[in-house]
Amino acid sequence: MKRSKPSPAAAYRAARSVIAAMAMASMLMMSPAPVAAVVGGAPAADDAGHAVVMILGSYGTVCTATAIGRDLLLTAAHCVQPGADYKLMGNKPGDTPLLKDIARIERDPQFELKRLFAHLATADVALLKLAEPLPERIPAARLAGDAASVAIGDTLTVAGYGVTKRGDDRLDGIPREATLAVTGHPSSLEIRLFDPATKGLRPGLGACTGDSGAPVFRDGNGGPVIIGLVSWSTGPNLTGGCGGLTGITPLMRYRAWIRDTARALGSPLLP
Repeated sequence: MKRSKPSPAAAYRAARSVIAAMAMASMLMMSPAPVAAVVGGAPAADDAGHAVVMILGSYGTVCTATAIGRDLLLTAAHCVQPGADYKLMGNKPGDTPLLKDIARIERDPQFELKRLFAHLATADVALLKLAEPLPERIPAARLAGDAASVAIGDTLTVAGYGVTKRGDDRLDGIPREATLAVTGHPSSLEIRLFDPATKGLRPGLGACTGDSGAPVFRDGNGGPVIIGLVSWSTGPNLTGGCGGLTGITPLMRYRAWIRDTARALGSPLLP
C-alpha cells in the first residue's frame, strides 16, 4: 500500500500562496478548481467545519487543525515538527484573514515519525496553545467520549482545508467536508475510510494535501464530536496520492493525554 501524508513539505507553494495573501490582508480566493475526487472538492463545510482552521509552517507545511478550546487547537503530530515555526490562519469567506501566533506545541510522547513513515499506526496527535484566544466566531468542538468506537459501514464526516485536486498548489481558503464510510478492520489504533460511492477502487472523496490533522466527526449527543484525525491517504486501488483511502488516527487511546495536557496548558476541554 502506498500511503501519502496529506500535508507533506512539498506543499510549500500552497503555503507560499496563502502567506502572500495574508500579507495583502485578504484571503486567497482563486477561482476554485473543478469539483474533484477529494475532500477539497467536496461541498463547503457546514456546522462541523466552523471550528476548523489552517496551520502554516515555516518549513512549508500546510495542515488542518480544530479549535477544542478558546486558545487550544488539535492537529496531527506529524504536522508540527521540532525546529519549525507555525501560525494559525482561519476565517470565513469574505472576512479579513485571521492570523494567530502559536505559543506552545505539545506532541503525544508516544508519537514516532519513523512508524508513520513505515505505514504503522502511531500517536499522531498534537495540541497547540495559542498566544491569545480565538474570536467567538470560531467555536470549540467537543471530543467523543472515552469509549467511542466505530464499525464497518458507519459514516463519518471529514472537514479540512485540503487542495481541490491532487497535485494542485491552490488553496481557496474554504474548509470543505465529505461523508466517508468505515472500511477494513477499524480498531483503536487506526480507522480507514473510503467514499461509499467508489469504495476506493476509482477516484472518490477523501483527504488530500492540506487535510492532515483534519477532524473526523460523528454525530453525538448535542451535535458532532471528534472521533479521530486524518493521518494519511492513498489513491485508488492503494496507489500513491489521494482519492482512495483516508487513514484516521482514532482519539480513544489518546483522549486522556489530550485532557491532561490541555489542563496543564491552562485550557481544559469542554465537558
